[in-house]
Amino acid sequence: MTKPFTSCFAQHLAEYVALRQRLGLKFERQSAILYWFDRYLSETAYQGPLTQELVMTFVTHNPAISAGERANRYSTIEHFSRYYAAYVPDTPVLDPKALTAKCHRPTPYIFTDQELAQLLHLAKTLAYNPIRRVTLHAMVALAATTGMRRGEVIRLDRADVDLTTGVLHIRQAKFFKERLVPVHPTTLAVLQEYARVRDVTYPHPASPAFFLSMDRIRFAKHTWTMAFRGLLTAMGFSWTETHPTLHSLRHTFAVRRLETWYAEGRDVQALLPSLATYLGHAHYSDTAYYITATPRLMALAAERADTAWLAQAGTEVPE
Repeated sequence: MTKPFTSCFAQHLAEYVALRQRLGLKFERQSAILYWFDRYLSETAYQGPLTQELVMTFVTHNPAISAGERANRYSTIEHFSRYYAAYVPDTPVLDPKALTAKCHRPTPYIFTDQELAQLLHLAKTLAYNPIRRVTLHAMVALAATTGMRRGEVIRLDRADVDLTTGVLHIRQAKFFKERLVPVHPTTLAVLQEYARVRDVTYPHPASPAFFLSMDRIRFAKHTWTMAFRGLLTAMGFSWTETHPTLHSLRHTFAVRRLETWYAEGRDVQALLPSLATYLGHAHYSDTAYYITATPRLMALAAERADTAWLAQAGTEVPE
């Protein structure tokens, strides 16, 4: 958290964030929520206690925020309130169940091959600046062909990318895991060309980041997200609850890999742990979730199950 807290809870908010980060947590999203809460308090000149009514007013004052995000914001502040109560004993106890999110996973958006081709074309041609075009094309190509997370792409340093072997070292991933990710030769060629243009354009970068913004520093998550949104807007997507996001590239990669394995007659259950390792999932059951992502994948899985059942029953499988 680089911005200072300024509300009546400023000191405790800053110390709470610092404590959570010293415990080894990234705490990025929670820090942002607490900063927004602090800014809301400062703008409204609030000087009272930390109450249930205050928190509910904050998390519900913007009607554009989804129910899930409201629950997330409430939970973050509720956890802070427990810390705060240790220093201010008369702090009212906040109800941890006052605002909860429904536990469901929305159906991910899966790009078609035509949409991916259009996305890559726009990334290479839409931006007004040549280095910007080369950069976005390489970032989208990498995310689409490896399923890397949004933050993993922009956290890559030059030392993490072996432009000879095509192996990436993913550091500071989710759950603080590290992994090695080999890329396809065509993706490696894109990264090599980007690195060549980058080094000519920015001979003295201000950051060790592999992907540099036009300020010669590492991309911020917001900048990367908004650049990708610009490409989607150019493709004609509207901003509904089912619109694609950067994470959709990860979903698409996983689903296409599973579809290919099913179509090839591979033992998908045996291969799921390998895909989970490649994607950086903590449990391969997280990867198995993708099996329900598309009708084609469901049909392939059902066909494989029917074939296995008929073979087990000793019935001839029809062609």
